[in-house]
Amino acid sequence: MAVAGRRMEDRVYKVFTEDEWNRFQETGQFSGSADDIRDGFIHLSTKDQVAGVIERFFAGKGRLHVAEFSAMDFMRRLSWEASASGDVYPHLYDCELSTADVSASNFIAEPNEE
Repeated sequence: MAVAGRRMEDRVYKVFTEDEWNRFQETGQFSGSADDIRDGFIHLSTKDQVAGVIERFFAGKGRLHVAEFSAMDFMRRLSWEASASGDVYPHLYDCELSTADVSASNFIAEPNEE
């Protein structure tokens, strides 16, 4: 469900497993993880949401990379939607990510496992 009136963030973030990141670097394009493909959009986060996303969905997945993108690059294809928890996340429809659009990236050695 799209959320009207949501203040758009300037930057959005994608968490990649190491395998996804390596393929992204090799091909220059990313059409989505298995979860993204299943859900029909690329799951993105705001800066404040990244840590929680890593904790909830990437524990035990090994080394991770977080890439930053300008939300303006995806303006027409980015939708702000409420998750089951009620938090509002940016979702990217009908668009691939490109390494040319990465404005910054960060390597995370190992997320905490619990």
